[in-house]
Amino acid sequence: MPLKAMGETRWVEADREAFARAWTAELAEVPEFTDAVLHMVTGLLLPIWRRLPTESTRVYRLQTDAGERIIGRRVSPAWAANATTTGVPSLSPQQAFAALLEGRTILDLSDGIQLRRCRVMGAWRIELSGFTDTMRARLSAYGLFHEIISWKLRMFVPTDGNGLAVLERVLDRFAIERVSEREAA
Repeated sequence: MPLKAMGETRWVEADREAFARAWTAELAEVPEFTDAVLHMVTGLLLPIWRRLPTESTRVYRLQTDAGERIIGRRVSPAWAANATTTGVPSLSPQQAFAALLEGRTILDLSDGIQLRRCRVMGAWRIELSGFTDTMRARLSAYGLFHEIISWKLRMFVPTDGNGLAVLERVLDRFAIERVSEREAA
């Protein structure tokens, strides 16, 4: 960006002390630690390297609070659920909601219903597809909302604070039959 174009932007020149104060104030608002669930494949990876997902080949080195050192690859919740179960995968509603919001997971539910993240009108949403007209009233009662887009009725799980409760009601009625990974676009 040319220097003379900076005058047309919202950037404001600041002296070193003002910047240091603003930076310190912003840094004070950031929590020192955060908790997150990571799904890792650890141990001797070479024999199974080809079976690991290919969206990221980054190797992580971690150390626990007890001092144990771990090396491995991060995998999606869907991959972890499929790899650790021999039958129907078990995801908690919280794990399912987080995986759907992340966008790499597709949940196939009973009765031919599917949940996946999609972009609609510039916003990311969790879409429920495969429902029938007889299911529509029940799904609306669970808290799903619907819109007619291109002359087609589409139903969505809210992605706000109510989304988890809505997803729990859906999963209580329609069990998860399959968890699959979405191919990277």
